[in-house]
Amino acid sequence: MAKEGSIQIGSRTVAYYEVGDPDGLLVLHNHGGPSSRWEAALFDSEARAQGLRFVCADRPGIGGSDPQPGRTFADWAHDLQSLADSLGAQRFAVTGWSEGGPWALAAAAYLDPERLVHVSNLSGACYGTFGANWAAAHLSAADALGGRLALHFHSGFKLSYELLELGVTHFEDRYAQALRRAVCPADQVLLSDEQILRPFLKAGRECFRQGAEGLVADATLIYERWPFDLTRVTRPVHFWQGSADTLVPEIINRTVADKTPGAVWHPVPGGGHFIALSHAKAILAQAASDLTQASG
Repeated sequence: MAKEGSIQIGSRTVAYYEVGDPDGLLVLHNHGGPSSRWEAALFDSEARAQGLRFVCADRPGIGGSDPQPGRTFADWAHDLQSLADSLGAQRFAVTGWSEGGPWALAAAAYLDPERLVHVSNLSGACYGTFGANWAAAHLSAADALGGRLALHFHSGFKLSYELLELGVTHFEDRYAQALRRAVCPADQVLLSDEQILRPFLKAGRECFRQGAEGLVADATLIYERWPFDLTRVTRPVHFWQGSADTLVPEIINRTVADKTPGAVWHPVPGGGHFIALSHAKAILAQAASDLTQASG
């Protein structure tokens, strides 16, 4: 049964949403942006089918989680471990979709592989892996501009996210139409399904419960040079990528995977940015397999 929850980490509240099998092995999912803990609802049926307890937490300043000024990638990795501790899981998996991908990769870099036994980066926004906004040449003009604003004109970057907040929270149908125009045909098919679109939009609205500041902090860290080095990560890290992704083009994650010693590459020919949903069965089956093997 799906349920809301929260934990205290010091003086902060971290809110999460849980779906799937309450007695299953634990997957901690990192939502995209603009999104929130409610993204977990999109994975409920496949999580139950795989016998997984699927939990998604709001990052600081997003949805129901308190802000954390000056937060870092390492801070969030340790928040994920604290969440696993609070849920009684000795071993757990971490996934991250789109803007959540970098946070999953940070967990791979910072957490003990004896506890974190599976990591999946799903179409991750890996824009700061090898330097600030290193992937700009491969991005759409709008996303590349976003990176320049994040690094050189922060007030303009913040304004762009405040305009995004306005669209997501007050002009939902227009936002959905713009999203459909921006994605590939495979994604357009998925977004024509109201059972996918409506929960997706709901998760986006919740992202801005406290305003745009949380998402601005999130995206800024993703565009800046990352403080961890994936070229030294030798533990297995699964990269799932659609060849037709128009939001995070394949070449970005292909380049990151090629330079990550532990990378396991999962190409999805013709797949788009929403392979996290279209291929949820395969993605969660891999997580379940790794968790079962580690727990056996």
